Amino acid sequence: MMNTAFLDNFVRSSGKLQNKPALVLNADYRPLSYFPLSLWSWQDAVKAAYLERVDIVAEYDDVVHSPSIEIRVPSVIVLRDYVQPRKTTAFTRFNLFLRDEFTCQYCGSHGDMTFDHVIPRCRGGRTTWENVVASCGPCNLRKGSRSLRDSGMGLRRPASQPTTAQLMNAGRKFPPNYLHESWTDFLYWDAELEE
Repeated sequence: MMNTAFLDNFVRSSGKLQNKPALVLNADYRPLSYFPLSLWSWQDAVKAAYLERVDIVAEYDDVVHSPSIEIRVPSVIVLRDYVQPRKTTAFTRFNLFLRDEFTCQYCGSHGDMTFDHVIPRCRGGRTTWENVVASCGPCNLRKGSRSLRDSGMGLRRPASQPTTAQLMNAGRKFPPNYLHESWTDFLYWDAELEE
């Protein structure tokens, strides 16, 4: 049997840096996206900085080095070239749940979500932003293939296609599990101040 203690001590592990992602800001100093939050691995951030594609705005205390260069691990980077945000939003299950803030549009519950066609497909309803809403399982079963009127149910708000800005704002309400202190100023700087 091979002794692996030598290998464990010899091979360097970047494990302590695994949880050191860099927040990526567009050239206007706003995140590329809020949900999911635009993050790059520390390796991609260092590479982009070395290739002069980004500027480093904030850094972690950790340092990485090659034989000739030493650099602190970036925690916030800003793109040098502005990336134009998408004009339209993709119709995906995730974006639908984000538009509806992970809330059943019939009863207001949170948790395991599915989606429901307001006008059922068997009655000519299409799979569009204007006809699909987030729904909990019990409400989806209760409504079935009936219309809202026949089921005695109503929507909390009408279904509509969100703009990119509306999805970004909805995403800001769901911060990721990890937020580095250096990110705070860039994530919420354009939010309205409470009185």
